[in-house]
Amino acid sequence: MQLFYNENISKNDVNFSFDKDESRHIAKVLRKKPGDILHITNGKGWLFTAEITIAAQKNCVVSIISKSLHPKRKFNLHLAVAPTKMNDRFEWFLEKATEIGVETITPIICDHSERKVVKTERFEKIIQSAMKQSLQYYLPKLNPPVAFKDFINQHFTDQIFIAHCEETDKKSLKSQLEQKMDCTILIGPEGDFSVKEIEMALQHHFIPVTLGETRLRTETAAIAACHSVAFLNEI
Repeated sequence: MQLFYNENISKNDVNFSFDKDESRHIAKVLRKKPGDILHITNGKGWLFTAEITIAAQKNCVVSIISKSLHPKRKFNLHLAVAPTKMNDRFEWFLEKATEIGVETITPIICDHSERKVVKTERFEKIIQSAMKQSLQYYLPKLNPPVAFKDFINQHFTDQIFIAHCEETDKKSLKSQLEQKMDCTILIGPEGDFSVKEIEMALQHHFIPVTLGETRLRTETAAIAACHSVAFLNEI
């Protein structure tokens, strides 16, 4: 099944018109014709089955045949990850985390961050593409970049963890996770969190954890954390 995404389609729609760019992609690139069936999600859990009635390159129109609301997961995973120096590594993380399952992603700017400026427009497109490719119906939320100290000063009601490489007393993430519970996990930059940042996180009751015996790149650590949460909750 090929999945299309459009945030503007709603459960109350009987017919829906795609914008010019999407219409051109459907009619010219994919060569869809009237009578062809499309599967569309709005990223809010809804799956729409629709039949093309007009296959014009400037205005592709579909008629909604059926719709269904898919349930959310019983827990939410929030990954707060320092942007990598090379954008392609962070983009790889976004793609794979979306495929595995994540609800919220926040780029955090840390003391050791080599990338302080983050443009999220391309990141959004990567997340959308990964959602469609993996046939999911909820689009992960990508928050604007935020300074580390501002992020941890928020009020958290879920399990909160900080994964770092300092030689201090830490537990394995998998031993601390609880099933079906929301959690937030902090993943630092290539140079790791600073000692000051780790101390600040501990003061805010973040639990220090390790993701294994080897030193991982930022994007690998984030995926390892994401998979740990997904694997635990598959049981």
